[in-house]
Amino acid sequence: MGMNTAVRRLDLGYFIRPASETGGPQPRVEPVLAYLVQHEHGLILFDTGIGTSDPETEAHYRPRRRALQDALSASGVGLGDISLVVNCHLHFDHCGGNPLLGGRPILVQDVELAAARRGNYTFDELVDFPGASYEELAGETEVWPGVWIIPTPGHTQGHQSLVLRQGDGTVVLAGQAHDFASHFASDQLARQAALNGDEQPLPRYLLHGLARRLPAFGPGMT
Repeated sequence: MGMNTAVRRLDLGYFIRPASETGGPQPRVEPVLAYLVQHEHGLILFDTGIGTSDPETEAHYRPRRRALQDALSASGVGLGDISLVVNCHLHFDHCGGNPLLGGRPILVQDVELAAARRGNYTFDELVDFPGASYEELAGETEVWPGVWIIPTPGHTQGHQSLVLRQGDGTVVLAGQAHDFASHFASDQLARQAALNGDEQPLPRYLLHGLARRLPAFGPGMT
């Protein structure tokens, strides 16, 4: 079990997902969040906000950005205080601030980085920029005592989550593993019903890595 850590949520703006992507008749405003993890070994930044994009993407999602520097400053830290960067995946609304952190290790699954570099995935300048320093992972890793990165494929093949094991429970930073916590709960229950052998009809569910792996980290998860 790891030592206690402090976690602070950073508000980095929002974007407006059009109705064509929401599965309903209305557009949906979605927050863009990052998390600052204070650990005895240093500061981890999980996700970095909305990056620059082209005019077509701007018009499609209508993003409102809050500068990463401002969000960090409100938490009493600066860009220079960050020790490690972890992105749940490399879409432009999760890795947008990475170029501001050149020289810091960016921990990413190898399959995610390969997908981003093949093109037509994100904006190239958010992936390979001056000072970009990637530590490619091939699965589950304990990066610091009590701090785990685990693959949670689903939204993208290389999606990963950050798990903080503490004396009073486990905190999971899952990024966009699901769009809503209620979706994760529904999929988890549907999966459990299928594993229990309940008769059809049963709801379909997405077998995200999140649902498969996290129960092994024990009770007390938030």
